[in-house]
Amino acid sequence: MQQQDIYAQLTTIFRDLFDDDTLVLTPGLTAAEVPEWDSFNHINLIVAVEVRFGIKFQTAELESMQTVGHLADLIQSKLAAQGR
Repeated sequence: MQQQDIYAQLTTIFRDLFDDDTLVLTPGLTAAEVPEWDSFNHINLIVAVEVRFGIKFQTAELESMQTVGHLADLIQSKLAAQGR
């Protein structure tokens, strides 16, 4: 799956979860820049991403994730490992 496809799906997830249709995802976007992105919504976000893409994250991967770009890269590598 291409990065643009991943970002398109992530944008839908983010906009739904944070109830903000104007949210624009960039590789450098962090939780600090999204007012509603707290620890509770972070868990909801990860679960939504896992369900949408059919993947599972390891705890260490989540702890090292700092930006949306890193999330997109992790998704792409997991999909590639599955042959998708």
